[in-house]
Amino acid sequence: MNDFPSSDLNRHGLVRIGTQPITLAAAALVVLVLGAGAIAAWRSYTGASPEPERVVVTRQLQARTAAASEQLVEKTKGLEATQQESIDQLQVVQDQLQTVRRLLAAQQTETKRLSDQVGSLTGAIDGLRQSFATAQTADVSDAPAVRKKPVRSKRSALSNRKRAKSRS
Repeated sequence: MNDFPSSDLNRHGLVRIGTQPITLAAAALVVLVLGAGAIAAWRSYTGASPEPERVVVTRQLQARTAAASEQLVEKTKGLEATQQESIDQLQVVQDQLQTVRRLLAAQQTETKRLSDQVGSLTGAIDGLRQSFATAQTADVSDAPAVRKKPVRSKRSALSNRKRAKSRS
């Protein structure tokens, strides 16, 4: 152990405390008892005890917590219902989109088929035009170059003159 010189112990007061530990403990106990008694006397005199207030505050907090929990549960259920409705609506929209895609693909196929038919008809019309143009060219080249005037008979010429005079 450490041995301290007696001159150091006296200076620090360790000797005085070490020699009367029972007196020191008794004094501390008396101070604690007097403090507790003073607090008890003050509470009984004022009539205010913090324990009931704490109980009331605790119950109020518990009630608020329960109400908040119930509100959260209700809101969560509402959100779940809204989310399910949104999922259902999204499914309907996806089904409609699939239908529109199928109809669009069918329409594109039909348009392509009609376009091919128009192309083949255009080719057939061009072929007919060319064959008609070739036939007309052949007919023109076969026709005589000089046209003769039809010969009128004298009788028809006289009848035309008589009609012209009678009209005037």
